[in-house]
This record gives sequence, C-alpha cells and structure tokens, in this order.
Amino acid sequence: MAETDLARQREVVDAFLAASRAGDFERLVAVLDPDVVFRADRTTATWPLSGARHVARRILERGAPFAPHARPAIVNGAAGVVVQPGGRVVAVVGFTVTGGRIVEIDLITDPAKLRSVLPVS
Repeated sequence: MAETDLARQREVVDAFLAASRAGDFERLVAVLDPDVVFRADRTTATWPLSGARHVARRILERGAPFAPHARPAIVNGAAGVVVQPGGRVVAVVGFTVTGGRIVEIDLITDPAKLRSVLPVS
C-alpha cells in the first residue's frame, strides 16, 4: 500500500535526489524497491523500465544532469519534483512510495502537458 504520510514520502524522494545528484549508484538502488517501475510519457519500445538496478542505471546515465535542477513539489497529491533548469519547467516527476522505498516513478516531459505547470521557487 502506498505511503500516505507526505513527510515520509518527501524523505524518500529527497534521498533519491541526493543519491542522483551524487551519482551514487548503490544509494540510489537502496531507495528503490527491487521491482520499481519507471514510466515516461514520451517513450520507446523499451519502456517502461523495471528493476532497481536497471532503473538506477538509466537515471544516472540520462537524468543526473537534470537532478541539480529538481525542486520539491506536490505531484498528484504526493511528493514529487519539478525539473526546471534556468527556471523553465522541462519535466515533472511523480513518485509512489511504499515501505520506505520508491515503487513507481512517472516522468512527464511532453511540452504540451507541461504548459500549465508553474516553476517552483
């Protein structure tokens, strides 16, 4: 069952961001559920991704440059982030946390979907 305590969700998402920013593969794997699912709205046949090691590898390969620009936000009522390099929103990331680990990551990068998202200060 998904974690409902927003403060606890935020702790887990913050640990995810810290590991991503540091490029720390093992810390990132530790915060992900072994069966985590990573979905993106603009995807190829290889998506969704699943499994902590696979997802962590992809995040560090492709997402690490964006991690410093992630700002805490509430996404669909849960802890998430808005990614905004230079103040321009380029992504919204929603997380589902269960048992102190991230079980789902949903990445939105479609500009049409992001038009109404305001930058986070």
